[in-house]
Amino acid sequence: MPRFSVIVPAYQVQAYLRECLESVLTQSYPDLELIAVDDCSPDACGAVIDEFAARDPRVRPVHLPANVGLGPARNAGMAHATGDYLVFLDGDDTLTPDALLAVADRLKETGDPDVLVYDYARAYWTGETVRNQVAALLAEHGPAPFTLADRPGLLNLLAVAWNKAYRREFVERAGFAFPPGYYEDTPWTYPVLMTAGTIATLDRVCVHYRQRRAGGILHTTSERHFEVFGQYDRVFAHLDEHPDLERWRPVLFRRMVDHLLTVYTRPDRLPRGSRARFLRRARDQYRRHRTPGAPVPARARVRHALVRFGLHRTYRTLRLASALGRRAGRLRRRALRGLRRVLLGAHYRVQRLLPLDTGRVLFTVEDDGGYGGDPAALESAVRDHAPHVRTAWAARRELHHTLPTATRRLVPGTAAHLTALARSAYLVTDRHRVPGLVKRKGQILVHTPPGTPLAYAGLDLQDRPAAARDTDFAELLAGVDQWDHVVTGDRHSTLTYERVLPGRYRTLEYGRPRTDRFHTATPADVAVLRDSLGVPSGAVAILYAPAPRDYRRAPVRTLDLERVVRRLGPRFVILSLAGRSPDEPPEAASDRVVDVSAHPDVMTLCLASDALVTDFSPLMCDYAGLDRPIVLHAEDREAYAAARGLYVDPWTVPPGAVADSEDELIEIFAGGRWCGPRATRLRAAFRDRFCPHDDGRAAERVVRTVLLGEFAEPRSVPPERRRPVPAAAVAPVAPVVSLPPQPAVF
Repeated sequence: MPRFSVIVPAYQVQAYLRECLESVLTQSYPDLELIAVDDCSPDACGAVIDEFAARDPRVRPVHLPANVGLGPARNAGMAHATGDYLVFLDGDDTLTPDALLAVADRLKETGDPDVLVYDYARAYWTGETVRNQVAALLAEHGPAPFTLADRPGLLNLLAVAWNKAYRREFVERAGFAFPPGYYEDTPWTYPVLMTAGTIATLDRVCVHYRQRRAGGILHTTSERHFEVFGQYDRVFAHLDEHPDLERWRPVLFRRMVDHLLTVYTRPDRLPRGSRARFLRRARDQYRRHRTPGAPVPARARVRHALVRFGLHRTYRTLRLASALGRRAGRLRRRALRGLRRVLLGAHYRVQRLLPLDTGRVLFTVEDDGGYGGDPAALESAVRDHAPHVRTAWAARRELHHTLPTATRRLVPGTAAHLTALARSAYLVTDRHRVPGLVKRKGQILVHTPPGTPLAYAGLDLQDRPAAARDTDFAELLAGVDQWDHVVTGDRHSTLTYERVLPGRYRTLEYGRPRTDRFHTATPADVAVLRDSLGVPSGAVAILYAPAPRDYRRAPVRTLDLERVVRRLGPRFVILSLAGRSPDEPPEAASDRVVDVSAHPDVMTLCLASDALVTDFSPLMCDYAGLDRPIVLHAEDREAYAAARGLYVDPWTVPPGAVADSEDELIEIFAGGRWCGPRATRLRAAFRDRFCPHDDGRAAERVVRTVLLGEFAEPRSVPPERRRPVPAAAVAPVAPVVSLPPQPAVF
């Protein structure tokens, strides 16, 4: 008897069925049977199912002689099920990796409840993935299992069958089955939840709910949407047959009215000319099932009144008035924004007529972000070594908490920010061009590049359109012409940037200011950072930082991180910097893969880790200054090099061990090669090439040169002068000591 019976009905989904079935059969939890039901589909669904059945004995094909619809097709699959739990999946949707493993673990934790509810994410045809907006209802806080009476909010979740696992014995004993017709999930979901003796939740995305551009039932205009009335008649008939469930009638009445309004107001469901008839049917349904004691929120009372009285013309009038009101509001806001722009522009022009303030420096970073990177290191150095100079930082208001209290906080685009932009004698930024800046004579702009250019940059991207995307090279060079100083960390960066970003600036090859922390932090600081990230004491923390694929629309992960940590064992933890869309749901099945992609300070993550796994990210050049192990892994080297272009191929001058596959990467860490003698020698050579000036005083040298007028020449720092804090897991933690100050390298 398998643990799971995964039931997949298929009808006209030949374009998506292979991906759906693969997502089930490649689950890391293999104890399952896959019951694929061909609902007499006129396309190739039946052939695809037979193909999978021939190659995997866990697939049980069911071919129906006639098309019966989604609900009866699921019933046919249930008739063949032998697993402990039933899991439904539509033929165009997919299970996320390790979903069944997470479900199995949660079932075991909660004592095999009748129903386990898990989360989903909408996967749009554009590539965007958006998690369920009411996912908070699935929080696992509190006792489990429970009953619906303990957490009635579960009725507010999407009423579908495929976001739950059902104990087969419970379903068969209660005699649950799907009805025919559209909205077949409604008379299944509500009775199941109300009847279940034990329920548990899993706060994890287990299903990607495909949002097709065309072809989905909910986006098909049809008279069959009138079948929603019959489905709710079945729900209330179930309540009539089970008086012990009467307490749920007011809640279900409200859910019904909300659902009917959704069908009525969506523009792509009801045929033209049928809306008035639908609303009359909804009025009759309202009167037939009306239940006293069903509270309606104030904001929904008007909408419920439309259903109660069948006010189709009133709805059209209100809709027109609402549209006119929104349009008037947009015009008013547009006029106010235009007036604000005019006033701010005049304010900026007036401020540019006033003298520059030589005791003021303004800092800003890409996307108006918070405190971090090279600008943050320079801002701190200004306060330490030029205390007479006032510092200000322009960042979005929600990021002001990241700024030091001694630094003035500015919101970009405000009058105060424009004043600082016009009057500050010094500007520091990592942006190619500061938005809105009209540079004045006497203003000094210091640019800090994003990192060591291993891949093509600047003008060289003109021949790499996939990576350049919509780069405006004329705008890029206009920004370069405003630079006075560019801070680099090594000779390769200096020569490359001066060629691909040509300008009249002076290059300050003094080291990377952002890596100064590697030399000033103490073991105690590292311990605090690791604790804040949840890294257990004694664990090996691996920082996973792949380079972004500019030529691809969505982030690419070349490693199955969950599989890696499972194979390596409990001693290892992965801190993942893999790119992630802001709306993409977290899908980790364990707490040993920590998503740190939104962490504001990458240097903090470097200090908290024991090793770096990367491919082409310039972060490896910064990390080499820490003198901690670096492991390379990439399975798309040729594609990256062809699309992005490389100045330095890390595989020819590796900073440590090299893995050509995921299994080899696992072997490198399991066998100890990641911190072996050969890896140490390779890292030393790489560090000598890309970290020649790193000694913890790069920011000081920049400040002394630019603000204090002291002349500084770069000079390689001897290895014995480079003393970064040791890693926690590969080097003994030394006691905290006070090091004597070292002279700056001028």
